Amino acid sequence: MSKFIAPDIKNFVAWDYVVFAALFLISSGIGVFFAIKERKNATSKQFLVGGKQMTCGPVALSLTASFMSAVTVLGTPAEVYRYGAPFIIFFISYTFVIIFTSELFLPVFYRSGITSTYEYLELRFNKSVRFAGTLIYIVQTGGLKAVVWTDAFQLVVMVVGFLTVLIQGTIQNGGPNNIWENASNGSRLAVFDFDVDPLRRHTFWTIAVGGTFTWLGIYGVNQSTIQRCISCKSEKQAKLALYLNLVGLWVILVCAVFSGLVMYVHFKNCDPWTAGFISAPDQLMPYFVMDIFSTMPGLPGLFVACAFSGTLSTVAASINALATVTFEDFVKYRFPNLSEKMSTWVSKGLCIVFGVLCTSMAVAASLLGGVVQASLSIHGMCGGPMLGLFTLGIVFPCVNWKGAVGGLLTGITVAFWVAIGAFVYPAQPSKAHPLHLSTANCTLANNTEITTLAPTLPPIRPQLADTWYSLSYLYYSAVGCLGCIIAGLLISFLTGPDQGKAVKPVLIRPVCNLFCFWSKKYKTLCWCGVQHDSTTIPEDSENNMCKDGAKKAGTDEPLQNGFNKETQSHLPGYNHHEKSYTNTNIVTESYF
Repeated sequence: MSKFIAPDIKNFVAWDYVVFAALFLISSGIGVFFAIKERKNATSKQFLVGGKQMTCGPVALSLTASFMSAVTVLGTPAEVYRYGAPFIIFFISYTFVIIFTSELFLPVFYRSGITSTYEYLELRFNKSVRFAGTLIYIVQTGGLKAVVWTDAFQLVVMVVGFLTVLIQGTIQNGGPNNIWENASNGSRLAVFDFDVDPLRRHTFWTIAVGGTFTWLGIYGVNQSTIQRCISCKSEKQAKLALYLNLVGLWVILVCAVFSGLVMYVHFKNCDPWTAGFISAPDQLMPYFVMDIFSTMPGLPGLFVACAFSGTLSTVAASINALATVTFEDFVKYRFPNLSEKMSTWVSKGLCIVFGVLCTSMAVAASLLGGVVQASLSIHGMCGGPMLGLFTLGIVFPCVNWKGAVGGLLTGITVAFWVAIGAFVYPAQPSKAHPLHLSTANCTLANNTEITTLAPTLPPIRPQLADTWYSLSYLYYSAVGCLGCIIAGLLISFLTGPDQGKAVKPVLIRPVCNLFCFWSKKYKTLCWCGVQHDSTTIPEDSENNMCKDGAKKAGTDEPLQNGFNKETQSHLPGYNHHEKSYTNTNIVTESYF
């Protein structure tokens, strides 16, 4: 085999370290600032959900930064470099994801007055379903104010880093027209492939449909997302944060895709991965940056800070979310009488523990291949069944706790089955369609012999290897979600409704509201006995979960929404001493 001489790529200089250290200190300083500012009135609620005083702007920036991590900074340009620009179709997936999250999932979570999304599972089903969901979330993987504002700063760093790379890379490679022409000649601009074969790695359908399921599991029912949204002052602010976040997702996606195209044109005649200058495709972007900025000290440090900011924001959000669900779903159940001071210290201690665990698991994740596929595969395996579980609870009033548990186990089984099978028996290159990479202009080492390796027999593969196990990784979430929903509905139909368990109208949003609005009879049938006609909810975020005893503004009439006094004390604004609601200025509206 041939050997090539790697070009002389510069290393970090003093200014690179200065830039990187400065940005790191600013990020850390934001956390220290909020720790000092909030130290006198810090409670576990303040620490975990920011006291429900956040506005849409910083929350939107935080959401964008958290989910556009180093996977995007390093992995997406490498994907475009090897497979072309179809990745841009994710803008369709992101759009559907934000709409479903804002209009279907968020209203239920926000109005139910929860801190952990898994509290919803207990309200809708029972404690067993809640604990099952919490355990899966913990396996998958400063206070919220510090996290949100740090993320907002880090998003700015990410965008500046991307733009710097795009501008310098475009200038060095002949300008935008030359970039576009060479990318087209290299087949990198063939975006829309409408092949319906589910085994193809990236087509319009795998990205638009499979990507929607994958990212809906990440966004729609993910504790990290919902925790930020419910920290907003009102539901309207939370929705606005999500839609503003969508713009941020589009901007980062476009930057990442165009960075991949510029990088391809730069290396079109000497691919550093094929030539052996780097050991993995995910190293392409850092290698590219060090090459184009070799004479510009400080800018490589800015890009590394960009990638680091993406990682830091994602890890910070995940750690805070993990600490929240663990505290709410386990610690408070085991020790219900913890003082506020002790609760805050326990929450902070959990952040430290999960920080160590997340760092350790990142090392193991490096064995799963490219960061984009590895990341989205894991999210699909775990997030798909969880998406199915919450969909069963919110969309289908007829589902009981047995159907929920059975559906969740089914979804996990099928999702892990296909994903593990794909790991053991990777799909054939014919389904992945990697594009041509050239080493024509790479310099051969002196006295290098070019040898031809003897052909090897293909390994024995089971029949499922080229069918079920070759399913596109973007469909893992869809498989887990649909498996959970179908099994959950069948089991609920066979076992009948839960005895003594009244479904609260505020916890569901049945699809019949869209398709049976013309018939009260069919709508009532689809609601499965839940009393919905008189359902009203408060618009005020301080009273976002009305129950029996809540009064309409200016009247003594209780809101008839199916809640009993047993769960009444969970409501924000509920006076535990007088057993009543202290805020009577409640604005009501029809929930559906």
